[in-house]
Amino acid sequence: MENRPQWGTRAGFILAACGSAIGLGNIWRFPSTAFENGGGAFFLPYLFALLTAGIPLLILEFTLGHKYRGSAPLSYARLSKKYEWLGWWQVAIAFIISTYYAVIIAWAMSYSVFALNLSWGTDTGAFLGEYLQVAAPGEFGSLVPKVLIPLLIVWAITLGVLFKGVKKGIEVANKIFIPALVILFLIIVVRALTLDGAVLGLDAFFKPDWQALKSGEVWVAAYGQIFFSLSIAFAIMVTYSSYLPKKSDITNNAFITGFSNSAFELLAGIGVFSILGFMAMQQDMSVKEVVAGGVGLAFVVFPEIINQFPAFKEVFGFLFFASLVLAGLSSLISIVETFVAGVQDKFNVSRTKAVLFGGGLSAVISLIFATQGGLNFLDVADYFINRFGVALAGLVQVIVVVWLVKQLKPLQQHANLVSDIKLTGFLGSWWKVSLAFITPLVLGFMMFDLIRTNIDTVYGAKDGYSRLFTIQYGWVVALVALLVGVGLSFFKWKKAEIVLPSSSSKEVNK
Repeated sequence: MENRPQWGTRAGFILAACGSAIGLGNIWRFPSTAFENGGGAFFLPYLFALLTAGIPLLILEFTLGHKYRGSAPLSYARLSKKYEWLGWWQVAIAFIISTYYAVIIAWAMSYSVFALNLSWGTDTGAFLGEYLQVAAPGEFGSLVPKVLIPLLIVWAITLGVLFKGVKKGIEVANKIFIPALVILFLIIVVRALTLDGAVLGLDAFFKPDWQALKSGEVWVAAYGQIFFSLSIAFAIMVTYSSYLPKKSDITNNAFITGFSNSAFELLAGIGVFSILGFMAMQQDMSVKEVVAGGVGLAFVVFPEIINQFPAFKEVFGFLFFASLVLAGLSSLISIVETFVAGVQDKFNVSRTKAVLFGGGLSAVISLIFATQGGLNFLDVADYFINRFGVALAGLVQVIVVVWLVKQLKPLQQHANLVSDIKLTGFLGSWWKVSLAFITPLVLGFMMFDLIRTNIDTVYGAKDGYSRLFTIQYGWVVALVALLVGVGLSFFKWKKAEIVLPSSSSKEVNK
């Protein structure tokens, strides 16, 4: 077999894949998305999206990486030399995401310390502004020391894990991070369920609005949540699966990863809405009036709620923000690994050099988001790179694999060779129909609607963002990722890496 790193155990791979999928968005994005799109009724389109897009795409990416034994650029180059740029595009998207994702983890790390003496005081919104020293949109300002110091720690941990490699670094880290994250969050949820008003919050979260199912936006929101939460289409799962041994139950691994991610999202929803119900009761408001998502939920609403806890405020606050740190680190490690692996494969350099170059460059660029203008730059970059990077790359990926190079059947055959759960009969038809028709149609509609919306209105206008600001740091950033991907594909391979190693799919069962 080729001299490529491998996971030590199947559990190590699954924990790493789940660690990548389970990130900050599971905690602060899913609960508010579900609530705003039909509550309990949202779980129907969510489950449909998981079964027709999430798991089929996971199987596709696991199979691509396993069959072609390389990073995303190398795997796509082996699939068809014409589409190496698609792999690099996904790597460039991951690179951009890593530069600001690390900063959010740094905020959570700071807040886990602030929680020990409730440093945020009573006006948590004002405290966040003071902590970040927020400048006007478009202004960089100076570096913020209270963000810079934890950011350096985040990068020290991430790069330290990556230096150790796949088996001794990434696998070991996830065997620690993921069980610890689940334990911490279970403690949070159990405590949240005992709060006054928890039932009020859960009722708001699970109460179904069946009329919402008639709205196309609700179904698109379900696909968007599944797509963005499973680490699909930015090179991670292709890279991780390339480290699997010959005999690997690809389809079963995909089901485990997909359902584990969704189970954690459901757990997060229960915890978050139990706490929001408590806050609503304390302030004599409806749950709808206190619901928030994203940065506002994590760094403004939650500190405010923690202030109102009857006991052990500091402990609960620390546990919550420590769980954010763990969820973020496991995802960041996977994101950075994509371009470390790409650099290694393409330029035939050592892992140490690839980590120093790729990870080091990302760490340096991340300093932009540690400035006083960092929050605004992060907000715009995240919105545009996710929607016009990840989602668009996913659409192109499906079109290329299914319709242009017509590799769905060969990939199905490879998955069947190495998996216990076979893509035959109903499962085979389900997989092919999902990837050939349902996923591209939904993603295509999402892209059309997003482009139309962003032409009609300026993203973040209510926050003072100008059209020029969103073009410079949103549209341009998304375009640069594509151009970098195309540009890197023009570099020639330094050795015959483009040829499949002896462990090709034909030899899997020998």
